[in-house]
Amino acid sequence: MNQQVVHPMVKLQRQVRSLVDSKMIKPTDSIWKIALLYGDEWAYWKSELIEFEFSMQDPVSDLLAVESWEEDS
Repeated sequence: MNQQVVHPMVKLQRQVRSLVDSKMIKPTDSIWKIALLYGDEWAYWKSELIEFEFSMQDPVSDLLAVESWEEDS
């Protein structure tokens, strides 16, 4: 039974993709627009995004384009 742990950023990426698919946000919208939908959780996600060198002005499409969320050790 080899269960793989999903990186938290994968979960965020899936949620953001769902928002794009439902047309709540556009791929060309800036990442900061996600803050409006995450409320109290946004501080955590913002710090994670910054750690992965995203700026809040980057388009959502940049976040969706990431294929691997491996962290450098």
